[in-house]
Amino acid sequence: MPVSIKAAGKWGSIMVIIALVITLLKQVIAFIGFVTFAIKILIVLAFVLLIVGVGFAILRSISQNRKNKS
Repeated sequence: MPVSIKAAGKWGSIMVIIALVITLLKQVIAFIGFVTFAIKILIVLAFVLLIVGVGFAILRSISQNRKNKS
């Protein structure tokens, strides 16, 4: 029996399916890692914007207090 027919037999098909499942799982894990990294960046940017917003509000209130006193 030729090797090409043997490789396309029952066990060859099972091996190919296992290889495809392993490859799919690797890709899913990589995608989950990318999504988690993107979420982390969004959280950090949200906190930075919050801190900048609070600082802007504080500086604006100080500026208004100085205008009201004079």
